[in-house]
Amino acid sequence: MVMKHYPAEFKADAVVLYRSRPGATIAQIADDLGVNRETLRSWVRADDQCRGAAGSAASAAGPQAGGSVEDENAALRRRIRELEEERDILRKAARYFAGETRW
Repeated sequence: MVMKHYPAEFKADAVVLYRSRPGATIAQIADDLGVNRETLRSWVRADDQCRGAAGSAASAAGPQAGGSVEDENAALRRRIRELEEERDILRKAARYFAGETRW
């Protein structure tokens, strides 16, 4: 099996994508990015060690029941930023893998 070398930026983006989607599993993110599940898992563990694992469980607050319109708008803006970040990461991954292909 060929060992693939990923740029540090790609690794960091993959970890950020995993952390930004609380309901997603490592398997789902790894499949979306086209990387081995254990590879992504090791990147997440390495990031945990760098962070001290204390701040790794940050959760995004959603709109609360009975909240104001401003609270809901702020939550929707956060979600938009999250989705744009995911899109950008997937675009970078697509460019990376398109450049790897040699026809």
